[in-house]
This record gives sequence, structure tokens and C-alpha cells, in this order.
Amino acid sequence: MTTRRRNLTSAEARRSEHIVVNSDLVGASDAALTVGVARWLPEALAEVYRRNAGAVFGLAKRLLVEGALAEEVTQEVFVRFWEHPERYDPARGSLRAFLLAAAHGRAVDLVRSETARRAREQRAKAVSGTGYDLEQEVVELVANERVREALDKLPDAQRTAIELAYFGGHTYREVATMQNEPEGTVKSRIRVGLRSMEKELAHLAEGTNR
Repeated sequence: MTTRRRNLTSAEARRSEHIVVNSDLVGASDAALTVGVARWLPEALAEVYRRNAGAVFGLAKRLLVEGALAEEVTQEVFVRFWEHPERYDPARGSLRAFLLAAAHGRAVDLVRSETARRAREQRAKAVSGTGYDLEQEVVELVANERVREALDKLPDAQRTAIELAYFGGHTYREVATMQNEPEGTVKSRIRVGLRSMEKELAHLAEGTNR
């Protein structure tokens, strides 16, 4: 049974930025810092924050535009890492890539939430107006739902690469940097993922038409 971890409060998350970094941790590996965080050492979190906060905030700001929202996402990423450091596996990539992926996922969730809200408002306005095509609206909603379903069935690496490239608007080179992989590997990963999605979408369409 997993022992329940002590939560890092918002105030503590902010204060971690100002903790004097332990000189012994400056050259520590990602794995060593993760062990330190698992032992509730705030200086380990401070070093993780020092190394990665700028990149995490930069990605969130690029996706969300609003600085306040980007700060909120950045804080949430590090609080979650403090609470669940065991979710990071050094064998699967760098800690920075892990934190960036977490920031991207949370930022995309916020973007989708805002997009959905605006879509609901637009639909409400359209219903009260003229020329509202209910049938087309239903078709678009079903299509979007199928895309999400097909995307969710991909392996994590393929799904993340596609989300970064198509939802996040990043270039292949930027995605390669964020995933700590060669650009050629990322291109191949996206290609294979898109082909799998195409087949899955065709399968879903066939199932609906039966």
C-alpha cells in the first residue's frame, strides 16, 4: 500500500523558488533529485525547479498566452511532482521532458476547456438565430469525439508527439527536443501514429454505419 504523501502547499511551492540551493545537488542526476523529492527534501525540489521552471513556464505561456494561467500550470506541475515523484521513470527520458509533457497536457486541457466553453456559447447563439444546421453540428461533434478516441488508443510516445505537433503547434525539431529524441525518430513516430489513427477512424466509421 502506498503511503499517503504530505501535500506541498501553494505557499511552499512559491518559497521553493527562493530556497538556497544545496551545492551537493547542483550536479545531481535527475534520478538522484527524484529520490530527494521522494524523501520530502525541499532543497531537491528547489534544484529541480531551478533547472526546469523556465522551460515549463515558457511552454505553458506559448500554449496559453496568458501569463497568469502559465504560472498556474507551472506551479501545478511542480506540486504534482512533489506529491508523486514515483511517476517519473529516469529510464524513459529526462526529467525535463517529463515535466514538459506534464505542462503540455495540463495546458492542452485548459485550452480544450476554454474552446468547449466558447463552442457552447456559439451554439447557444446560433440556436436562437437563423441558418443553424443541427445535423452538421452533430456530425462535427461525433467526428471530434472519434479523433480523441483514436488518439487515446495510441502508445504514449506517439500520442504525446502528435499532441505537441498538432495541438501545441510545435515543429518536429521542438518536439524532438522536448521528448529528448532524434528528430528523425519523432517524425517516424508521428507518421506511424497518424497511420494508426487513420485505420482506427475508418474502423469506427464502419462500426457506426453498420
